[in-house]
Amino acid sequence: MPDIDIDFADRNLILQKIEHRIAKLPNGKKHNTGIYITEIPHNPVNNISTINYKDADNRKYFKLDILNVSLYKDIKDENHLEQLMKKEPLWELLEYKEFVDKLFHLQGHYDICSVIKPKSVEELAIVLALIRPAKKDLIVESKDIILNKIWQKPTNGEYYFKKAHAVSYAMAIVVQMNLICETLKNT
Repeated sequence: MPDIDIDFADRNLILQKIEHRIAKLPNGKKHNTGIYITEIPHNPVNNISTINYKDADNRKYFKLDILNVSLYKDIKDENHLEQLMKKEPLWELLEYKEFVDKLFHLQGHYDICSVIKPKSVEELAIVLALIRPAKKDLIVESKDIILNKIWQKPTNGEYYFKKAHAVSYAMAIVVQMNLICETLKNT
């Protein structure tokens, strides 16, 4: 089944408007972001699926991950978003810990950012992938080895970022970087 993530400035506003069931983790707890918008066996009291999301996936139930990405609250409209996406960010800002610590998904990971020194969306995606447990050990490797192994699916089941997710989040960070600079320029 496809893995579909949809980002919203406030996921709760969307969840209030659509009928849905909450996905369940294999350990029996509520999934933080996963929902079903089609019927699935569920507990009518708490609205949580009675089938964990991995088993539900095997049974062809279609899960969506509805994510909060608060940086979108400052986007005025679609044109504004497109402008922020198209504008080349000031990559040099990633050399400053104070700036990196303000960024979505990069907060607390200045060490990895300072080693890779990203100057493109793809390099920023590599930083995001290196943060994940399955790829952390690559940080000490040469750039060639990192590029060769970063998008390979781990064989031990550890959590990692697929390239499509990492690039998407890297673009969100570019938008956030440009938003920060735009806000500073206008103050």
